[in-house]
Order: sequence, then structure tokens, then C-alpha cells
Amino acid sequence: MSVNSKKFGTAPVFFTAISTILGAILFLRFGFAVGTLGFWGVILIILLGHFVTIPTALAISEIATNKRVEGGGEYFIISRSFGLNIGATIGIALFFSQAISVAFYVIAFTEAFEFLFNYIAENMGFVLPRQVISLPVMLGLAVLIIKKGANLGVKALYFVVAILLASLVMFFLGTTGHADESTFNLANAQLRNPQDFFVVFAIIFPAFTGMTAGVGLSGDLKKPSFSIPLGTTLATISGMIIYFFVVYKLALSAPVEDLLEHQLIMTRIAVGGAIVIPLGLAASTISSALGSVMVAPRTLQALALDRAFPSKRINSWLARGRTNDGEPVNASLVTCVIAFVFVALGDVNAVASIISMFFMVTYGSLCLISFLNHFGSSPSYRPSFKSRWYISLAGFVVAVWVMFKISTVYALLSFVLIAAIYLYVDHYHKSRKGFASIFANALFQLNRNLQVLIQKKQSKKEHKEWRPSAICISKDSFKRDKAFRLLNWISYKYGFGTYLHHIVGYYSKTTAEQARLEHKKLIEHVNNIENHVYIDTLISPSNTSAIAQAIQIPGIAGMENNMVIFEFDKENPSNLMEIIDNFALVNSGDFDICILSSSNREIPFKKGIHIWINSLDTENANLMILLGFIISGHPDWKKGQIQIFNICHPDEVERTKKAMNELVISGRLPISGKNIRLLVQNQDISTRAIINEHSANAGLTLIGIREELVKKEKEQLFEGYNELGTVLFVHSKDQKTIE
Repeated sequence: MSVNSKKFGTAPVFFTAISTILGAILFLRFGFAVGTLGFWGVILIILLGHFVTIPTALAISEIATNKRVEGGGEYFIISRSFGLNIGATIGIALFFSQAISVAFYVIAFTEAFEFLFNYIAENMGFVLPRQVISLPVMLGLAVLIIKKGANLGVKALYFVVAILLASLVMFFLGTTGHADESTFNLANAQLRNPQDFFVVFAIIFPAFTGMTAGVGLSGDLKKPSFSIPLGTTLATISGMIIYFFVVYKLALSAPVEDLLEHQLIMTRIAVGGAIVIPLGLAASTISSALGSVMVAPRTLQALALDRAFPSKRINSWLARGRTNDGEPVNASLVTCVIAFVFVALGDVNAVASIISMFFMVTYGSLCLISFLNHFGSSPSYRPSFKSRWYISLAGFVVAVWVMFKISTVYALLSFVLIAAIYLYVDHYHKSRKGFASIFANALFQLNRNLQVLIQKKQSKKEHKEWRPSAICISKDSFKRDKAFRLLNWISYKYGFGTYLHHIVGYYSKTTAEQARLEHKKLIEHVNNIENHVYIDTLISPSNTSAIAQAIQIPGIAGMENNMVIFEFDKENPSNLMEIIDNFALVNSGDFDICILSSSNREIPFKKGIHIWINSLDTENANLMILLGFIISGHPDWKKGQIQIFNICHPDEVERTKKAMNELVISGRLPISGKNIRLLVQNQDISTRAIINEHSANAGLTLIGIREELVKKEKEQLFEGYNELGTVLFVHSKDQKTIE
């Protein structure tokens, strides 16, 4: 649409919204509501409904003054805040709600001719179907909107709104004999049948769904950031005030029996009610239908412009506007066809509940967007009109709560339908999986606040429960993946992991670009697995400087890192000496150290995890048992088991067996006794030979190491395990408690 075609000011926003607010429900259902619940019951319904609509009106006003709102109204706001896939999901549901609403209002329009249908039934002996009037009216609307567009629609809107307001004035001027004799006042007003409150609320609520109707004209407005806040807020508040006076007038002017029995009870109260109220009903319903038939095509056109549908040809056809004025004629045609179908069916009461649900989803989404923008505190969010975060949060919570109070079945059905639409949209738009900045900003704030809170709480705790928060540094990320897999096993359920890809060099424009590209490549590489590891890059000139930097960074979970994982190629241990040289550096801090000897063999997960302990090495033993339990919790190891091997001298067998059995019985070892094996070491057989014999086929073997042996034996400490596959050497800084 060209800039010149944006021709509307604030008035169309206000009149589109107020004509939908003061619609069919006001004329046809408010009398029944007052008769059922009494004055205060309906006042509570109005207040509850506006606990959703007022926060939504404020949220829309706020968002509209922060960013340029283009065609599509609510859809544009939601899609640009939550991302195109979520936006398209809610937008499709919103479009169908708006299109079906056209049919709903046209069918309600026929109620203005109730006298005609009654006359024919009483004098001619047959029941005339409502479609005799509704179908020609729908045809007239379709011709009007397709041929002339929104410009003529807005002019017609002014005319019908004038009739609507005139009928309401005549209603307030009217009086009855009951009113003259009534002692009704606010002091003795009643609240009746509270058990029926939400039943009546469900009937009345569609009256509140019109307040965002004018937002759909956003693409046709000269200044959306001015017209949307003013028009929407004014219509919402004006509608609520008029509702209060209508309820008071009804309660004052008619007895309960009449309120319940006569659908158009307002005809008995208004001056010239037999004429003006049906005219007002006709005006309100046709204006609501006009508003919806103008707004729905613009939502559909905006969806097509964002390629929300799977066919390029369909998107192009729906997005096309008329050359001279940019009117979405093709989208209007689709809207009218959908409306025709439901008008022909003649009864959309069941669908009306679904419509209300989708509108509630839209309203809740708008309130949530406002709340997340407040909570996320993005510097780019600077609306000139400001709501309050707690108002938006309340609007979201009430919207969801009311959905389930109206109908749990319809609420669940709505969520299922929206989930199905999202899965479909997400399937054919795989490339649009970008994480919307509104969520990222909110999560950044939440993460920041939680980490500060955790830090404060941890400093006050004397005893801290141990769980691994591991960091792994590797230059060989694109050669071998076993280190990353180990970190992922640890991080799956019980621990936290940070994987740092080391880029050797000094920080410069070139290495920074290299780091960015390799980080992206790593992320893409692990996207096809269930990943629980935080991945980053680290530019540093040497292995020592990289380790010194890495062990000082905070843990991803907000707790300090307490474990460092190194890795070398078992068949070609070229970097093993670097690891040994930096062992003392890491050990000077409070870090457990794990050194992974990666084998080229595939890991046979079914063969399980073998843990080798001895009675002289209790510090490492507990850490290895805990790590074995943590690693085995990953789905990769679901068919494998943990086996513990304890090597002892012949004179220690009974004592060692008793100690191990006590651990199993007390539940401090998360394995069964049959998985613990005591092996007696004869003097002429080395420990390595025993391990090679029993763990040759193990999926992963854990072996404890001590700092003094690392210093003394160096590379030899890690050699001699030729029969084994992948081995994890474990050094515990202190003895872990197995709770």
C-alpha cells in the first residue's frame, strides 16, 4: 500500500471498536443477564471482562507508541514481538475468529426482524428461515467491501453508529410503569444465582471482544502510534461506562420475569422502542459486521505478506492489493466466502465460544508482550505511552483463567488447535526458528536476577550440596567429539557443562571473525542431538593462558565451576604433555580434574560403565561412583549398567566386602550388590593387567589418579590400557559425600 493511501485518522479506530462493543450482545443478552444475576452480578461480569480488555487496550497503546505498526493490527504486533512462526499461529486463529465473527454479527442482525418472522409464523402458518435475510445482507456486505473497500465501509460505519447512538439515547429517555413504582436503588440492588455467574459470563463475554477491532485498520492509518492508543482506550472506557448505565436502566425499568422472557426487552423501555431498538440492533450488528469484514482481510493480507502459508502462489495472491487504493480484494473475497458458509449454516453459537477463546488468546498474548517488554528492559523499548508491568501481567493471568472458567473443554480445544497450527507452520518454515528478542531479553533479566540471588544465598550456606559444574577446553572440537559427548552426559540431568573451543592466537579482528564462524559451526553441528551444554569459543595464544582464563569464568548455572575436563587422543596423544604440565595449575584451585582418553572405537553403551576403585583411594572413589551414576542417567546409557571393581590385597577382602555391603544396604550406592566385584590382587599381577582383562569391552572405564603420581609418572600414568576403549581418568580435589 502506498503512503498516500493511508488516509484514516483516529475516528475510524474509535467507531469500529465502539460499534463492536455496543453490539448484538448488548441488545439481545443484557436483559437476560440482569434477570438471572441481578444488577451487581452483571456489574461484576463487566468488571471482570474489563480486567482483560483494559490491560489489553493499554498494552496495545503502549506497543503502538514504541514501534511502527503496519498492516495487520494485532497480528503485526504479536508476530514482531514473538517471532513470525508464533505470530503466524496466533494470526491464523485470529483471522478465522474475525471472519467467523462477520457471520455471527450478520445472523444476529436477523434478530432485528423478529417481528416479521413472528408475524409470518402466526398469520401464514410456516416458519421463515433466518437465511432469507442473512444471506442477502451478507451478499450486500461482500459487494460493498470488495467493490468499494474500507473507505466506503468507514463512511457507512459513521451512518450506522449514528443510528446506534440514537437508539441508545431513546432507550435512556424511555420509562415504564414498573420504573415509576420501583424502589430499586444501588443500596437494595441484588446479586442473584451466583452459581450461574460463569454461565452468564460466557454468554456476555463476546460483547467485550470488540475493543481491538479498530487496531486491524493499522495499515490504513495516517499515524497508528497516535490513533490506536487514543481510539482503542477511548472506545474501551466509553463502552464500559455505557454498559454500567444500560444495566442500571434495565434493573430499574423491568421486572425479573420480563427480563428473562423477552429477548428484546429494551423495546418495552425505549421511547418508540418497537422501532428504534430493532433499528439500533440492526445498526449495531451491521456495524460490527462491517468492522470485522474490514479488519479480517487486512489480517489475512499481513499473514500472506509474511509468507505464513505453505504455497508461494497462495501468499502472492492473498497479499495482492488493488492498484489504485491498495485494498486487499483477494483477502476480502476469502473472508466473505468463509462468512457466507457460516451464515448459510445459520447457527454459530458453538463456534462463538471458540471465537471468544481465540480472542482471549490474542488478548492474553498482547498483555504478555507488554509484560515481557517491561521485564526484559530492552533499551529499544521506549514507548511514549506507558502502562504498568503488573497491569499487563494481571491481564494475561485473568485472560487464561477466564478461558478455563468459561469452558475447560473449549479452552483445551483452542490450545490444541493453536499447537497444531504452530507445529504445521514451524514444519514448513524451518528457517524461521529465530529466538524472538522479547523472550531473550526476559530470560537475560531472569537469569541475571537468579544468579545474583543464588550468589547471595550460597554465600550464607555452610554446607553446599555437590553437583558437577564442568568446563571443558579443547582445540580438537572438529576432530573428535567424545569430550563434548562426555560433557553432555554429565549435563543431561544432574550437572552443568560449558564447552570452550580453544582458538590458538591473539585476539584480533581476524581471530574474532574465526571464533564467530567456528562457534556457529559448532552450534549447527550439535543441533541434531539433545544438547544440554553451553558452547563458546576462547581465543588465547597458549594452552596455559586458555586454561587460566577458562577456570576463572563463572559457571553457566550461576554456581562456580568445580570440574575441569581435558581430552587427548588415545592413539595419538600429542597434547597429553600439555595437559600434564597444566595439571598443577588447575589443581591449585578447587577443581576436580577429569582427563578423557578418547579411543577411535565406537562406544558400546550396552556394556555399561566400569568404575575401578581401591581401599586406599577413597577421595577418588566417591567422585567416580557419583560420576558413573550421573553419566548413566543419559538416554545413551539406558541399556547399560554400572559395575564397580574394587581391587584389594588378600588380607583386606573381608573388611572391604563388609564396607561395600554397608554402602549398598544404606542406599548410599545407587547400584545393586551384584554389580560390585571384589578382585584380589596377587603380587605378580599388575593393576593395569587386571583392568585390561575385566574392562576390555566396557563402554566407558573410570580410573582414579593422584596428583603425586601425575607429577612422578607423567605420560606413563596414562599408558598401558591398550585393551580398553575410552577411559576417563578422575582426580577428586576432596572426598565427596554420597548422600
